Amino acid sequence: MLRQRTLKNSIRTTGVGLHTGARVELTLRPAPVDAGIVFHRVDLATPVTIPAQAVNVGDTRLSSTLALDGTSISTVEHLMSALAGVGVDNLHVDVAGPELPIMDGSAGPFVFLLQSAGIVEQQALKRYLRVRSSVEIRDGDKWARFDPFPGFKLDFTIDFPHPVFGTENRHVVVDFAEHSYVKEVARARTFGFMQDVEAMRSAGLALGGSLQNAIVLDDTRVLNTEGLRYDNEFVKHKVLDAIGDLYLLGRPLIGQYTAFKPGHALNNVLARALLARHDAWEIVAFDTDDEVPSAFQDWAVIGAA
Repeated sequence: MLRQRTLKNSIRTTGVGLHTGARVELTLRPAPVDAGIVFHRVDLATPVTIPAQAVNVGDTRLSSTLALDGTSISTVEHLMSALAGVGVDNLHVDVAGPELPIMDGSAGPFVFLLQSAGIVEQQALKRYLRVRSSVEIRDGDKWARFDPFPGFKLDFTIDFPHPVFGTENRHVVVDFAEHSYVKEVARARTFGFMQDVEAMRSAGLALGGSLQNAIVLDDTRVLNTEGLRYDNEFVKHKVLDAIGDLYLLGRPLIGQYTAFKPGHALNNVLARALLARHDAWEIVAFDTDDEVPSAFQDWAVIGAA
């Protein structure tokens, strides 16, 4: 059977905020059973605590931003994705700033931090949110849907009018019964277009963005000299983002998420729509290993040296 997990040890890192360009200190600390993922703004005179829940997402324009009583923490999706990918249920996240560090633009550095701290099992069964019936939302030509599925599967299509986005870069299906999050998703970096980056910087945004933490494209090509980490890195990063956004449901998801032209807003609206449909989901736990969907059975418990 799979039990809830947290970290064996606290671990700290520093980095640059993508939008402010400011140095940010981040500390990950073990949390007790059933605590969930909890963020803390520790740079304020009176620290503010914000549970990592879909209903606490206040802004989705450039990232997923948690907000509560006028205090916010932005760009939480890459860490949340890493936590989902390695199966951490309970964690305190101390952030000394208004946003998480962007690191290299992927979830890879967060996976490394978690593994370095050590991941340990706790004395309580892991609980999952299982989709019982389909829920769909649409926004113009964009749409997203949850369907019942005996595992965890994402089917994503993106659409950008750019020569780099061929057929192989537009669509991906990731079934975690067959694919490894750490090997095949975690290292996919965020991406942006040079003209958009220039406009955002003029507006005081993306001040920490660079070729070291994002894939940047001009009118015809990728500007990063090292190229892409995956042939379909663009759409895989959208999958990475969605995994983080969906972990704001508060539990690992048993179901399929299919989306066309997805983004943080679409992910959050669908998550809220699912939660509002109490007949469309249920919380489940498994008493034996044979009952656990194969999508979750390759999670390793990694003890820090």
